[in-house]
Formats: sequence, C-alpha cells, structure tokens
Amino acid sequence: MSQFLVKVFIRLRPSVLDPAGEAIKSAANKLGVDGINSLRIGKLIETELEASHENEVKEKIELLCDRLFANNVIEDYEYQFEKK
Repeated sequence: MSQFLVKVFIRLRPSVLDPAGEAIKSAANKLGVDGINSLRIGKLIETELEASHENEVKEKIELLCDRLFANNVIEDYEYQFEKK
C-alpha cells in the first residue's frame, strides 16, 4: 500500500448565490481595496490515505466527495493527489 496526499477543492456552483463572498467583497471595498469584480468562498480539504494504486485513490475520493465532503446539489468539486 502507498500513501497519497489528496487535496479536494469545493466551490459553490456558479448559479448559486454566495452571500459570504459578497459580504467579504463589500468589506474589502470598505477597506479601500478596489477592483474586486467577483469573490466566491470555497473549501479546501486535505487528507492522507492509503491505496494500492491511483484508481483506488480516485474511487475513495469520489465516494467521500459524493457522500461527505460536498453537497452535490449546490457545490462542485475537483481534486488532485500525489504519492507521498
């Protein structure tokens, strides 16, 4: 078995409003940071897991993302991994 470092990036779908992103965009403007046309908030999940091959890593991560990490109704996800 090999160890893999996996990073999962989760973002709201473009069609979903992001009130937290809008609030931070507004606060940045009040701080004098101009020129922010769009700001959206996301999540990063890092995990280390054991697998015998890359396809097993993909299977495990897809299951975790579909069932635990992301809300598939409003969020999209992508991931990357590397062997440790």
